[in-house]
Amino acid sequence: MSGALFERLQKRAVEIHVEEHLRARLERGEPLRVKLGLDPTAPDLHVGHLVPLDVLREFQDDGHTVVLIVGDFTAMIGDPSGRSETRPILTREQVDAAARTYLEQIHLVLDRERLEVRRNSEWLGEMKGADVLRLLGKATLQQVLQREDFADRLKAGTPIGAHEILYPFNQAYDSVAIHADVEIGGTDQLFNLLFGREIQKAYGQEPQDIAVFPLLEGTDGSLKMGKSLGNYIGLTEPPEEIYGKTMSIPDTLTEKYLRLVSGLEGKQLEPILAMKPRDAKAALARRLVNRLHGEEAASRAEADFVSQFVRKEIPDQKEEHEIEGPTDIVSLLVATGIASTRGDARRLAEQGGVRKNGEKVEPTATAAAGDVISARRRHVLLK
Repeated sequence: MSGALFERLQKRAVEIHVEEHLRARLERGEPLRVKLGLDPTAPDLHVGHLVPLDVLREFQDDGHTVVLIVGDFTAMIGDPSGRSETRPILTREQVDAAARTYLEQIHLVLDRERLEVRRNSEWLGEMKGADVLRLLGKATLQQVLQREDFADRLKAGTPIGAHEILYPFNQAYDSVAIHADVEIGGTDQLFNLLFGREIQKAYGQEPQDIAVFPLLEGTDGSLKMGKSLGNYIGLTEPPEEIYGKTMSIPDTLTEKYLRLVSGLEGKQLEPILAMKPRDAKAALARRLVNRLHGEEAASRAEADFVSQFVRKEIPDQKEEHEIEGPTDIVSLLVATGIASTRGDARRLAEQGGVRKNGEKVEPTATAAAGDVISARRRHVLLK
């Protein structure tokens, strides 16, 4: 244990609170309980999750205890952070299914032998009405409504579900329940993490230090990576999907991805950052596949991408799809199941991820019988 970890955190974090306190604890070699909360609201983890997971692995390697809170109780409420509307309330079955997947995938990064996994239903699900009232009495409604998303919705006259007010209290109580010394999260979690400090103090605990890290934009280049937006790169997707999706990100994001999720640092990054934009992105794509699937899979994915999208070779094996006449690309992508929604299809084409007979097409393009549509590792012959 040493202050070297603090220096690495300081380089990567957007904000650390309280810096000198955390530095002193690390330099003293004090064993810390480091918390990350993840609400299992969708079945898979994605590349954006590598940002906090890599930080947790550094804490593990420095001898600290990492406590992963699977928010199986809070997921049913839904985190209002950054939301302009109320999230739908999830069922227990939906949450449990996603939680199982999270726990299977988390070990791609974290050492299972040095990981404490807790579900917050252990304590939140056992609370009686009197317990909830005591928790709510630890802060004021004014404090909660200060958070930006609530304030914006109040100003716009957009409804705020009464249950949403409970979310920051519940997340904060997680820190009380496990006696967290440090909590990490994305910049969108800053209010929740700071609120956790206040609730810990109200329960007589020393408040946790917090560190927030940058959010990773998705393949669309603008919005935070997320499954609901269709702009994600899943950790367990096939190697060819990971490679191809990484190659679809805007050039302007390549350096950020390299610094945040490649697992490379300092001198390892310098030669890649000096490359031409496309070559740097290809090096990033290969590195991500290597991290998640190994070097052999990375070589195969790279060769497959070059064959199909650089040399524009169309495989002999193609799916067939019958159409009645010329059809727009967006409708075709949805009809063939390549895209889940019209919005997803439109984004895919806008990002250059759709080809007709080997050539990139825009969302406004049409296709007819005899054309081959290629996207997301699938090739469909129209008949």
